[in-house]
Amino acid sequence: MHEKMTRGVWGLLLWPYILTVSMPLDCKEEPGSLTRCPSISQEKLLDRVIHHAELIYRVSEESCSLFEEMFIPLPLRLQSNQAGFACITKTLPIPSSKSEIEQISDKWLLHSVLMLVQSWIEPLVYLQTTLDRYDHAPEMLVNKTKWVSEKLVSLEQGVVALIKKMLDEGTFTTTYNEQGLFQYDTLPDMLESVMRDYTLLSCFKKDAHKMETFLKLLKCRQADKYNCA
Repeated sequence: MHEKMTRGVWGLLLWPYILTVSMPLDCKEEPGSLTRCPSISQEKLLDRVIHHAELIYRVSEESCSLFEEMFIPLPLRLQSNQAGFACITKTLPIPSSKSEIEQISDKWLLHSVLMLVQSWIEPLVYLQTTLDRYDHAPEMLVNKTKWVSEKLVSLEQGVVALIKKMLDEGTFTTTYNEQGLFQYDTLPDMLESVMRDYTLLSCFKKDAHKMETFLKLLKCRQADKYNCA
């Protein structure tokens, strides 16, 4: 309990700092050239993308913990774990085991990150609207959710630019269609809404960690192809 409270205090203290240190992915050195970022080296662009992914995962972890402490009593947490609620990205062809991840190409690593990013843009926007209906929803939670939603769009732009730069896919288009993964329910009751939102936050935290892991593996491969795990 003391550890959770300590993390919460540090999260509050560091939140303004996190907002200011997040590096842009909009290629400001070269206005109008977002799609290829010619003025930024591949290495620097990858570092920026990883930095964004790290911050997104960190804030998603804080948001999930804050939501859990505010709205999810322990019995419901156990019930949620036992029920095994399916994440919306479960059906995506994303590698999950260590052996699968080690065997996939750099191209598929990048496309996996892009699929995950794109699949979460709409659900996070929806989550912002549902949090507005909560009584006593802390402003910090609402702000964190909004920040992650905005940074996810920025991360998508960075990953697309990275794909074009690393893979030289100048006419790159995504074949993945995210429609249908996330279905809107019509005004569910409050308990159902809370559990659904908790599931969304928990699943996003897991997928944000995957994004960060895949990108760091990609960076490792650029430096030492045969010694990355």
